[in-house]
Amino acid sequence: MKNNLQLKLKTIFLLLMLVPFLGISQTKNVISTNRVFPKVDKQLEFEKALASHAQKYHTGDFKWRVFDIVSGPDAGGFHIVEGPKTWESEDTRGDINVAHNNDWHKSVTIYLTDRGSSGYSVYVDSLSTVAIGDYSDKVQVTHIYPKMGCSYRVATMIKQLKPAWEAQGITVAVYETNGSGTAQFAIARRYKQGLKEKEVGFRKSFVDAFEKIHGKGSWGIYNDNVKEYINEQWSELIFYRADLSSK
Repeated sequence: MKNNLQLKLKTIFLLLMLVPFLGISQTKNVISTNRVFPKVDKQLEFEKALASHAQKYHTGDFKWRVFDIVSGPDAGGFHIVEGPKTWESEDTRGDINVAHNNDWHKSVTIYLTDRGSSGYSVYVDSLSTVAIGDYSDKVQVTHIYPKMGCSYRVATMIKQLKPAWEAQGITVAVYETNGSGTAQFAIARRYKQGLKEKEVGFRKSFVDAFEKIHGKGSWGIYNDNVKEYINEQWSELIFYRADLSSK
């Protein structure tokens, strides 16, 4: 009896010792994004150089997924997603290495225009209906910019959308920008079955699904909140380019 008690106490002690280490471990929910725009007459040269760079220098946490931006204000550009990774991996990353930097600056950027942007975003599991790594080749990204001080309100609004998305089998990954300019949520709707999902009648009415969950007239209230708490929103289509991405 005494030996069993001692064994139990030792087990509890070991579990308590592990708690700090469990708290330290981090989830890979961070992505960094870069948008670049090649010179009109250097597109082919740029694509070749980009593919070579991605496949040589970007693996593991720093793997690249490259997309054509095919619609919206940034159409013609390329959307480069790195990750998912942790903030800790960014701390220890440094500048990768001299060979990487030389290749990027001497082999890739020579084909780019001055236009571009970069930033960090964090995947928000509680607002999403699909795992961070459950990708699709065709994605519609809706960029939502809350009014000053209204990010929490907008997050609550997106949370209202989630059960309706789930009821209709809509696969959505939601990201929130972090340390990267104006506050923003990016709703990435991943078209698992392709753009035919956009066809009228492919699914039943989203408004009906929303109001079945939240009550009659709730969609009107939601849109009133859009006007109240959201400063701007716009959307675009991006298509995955496996040939330009990390292998």
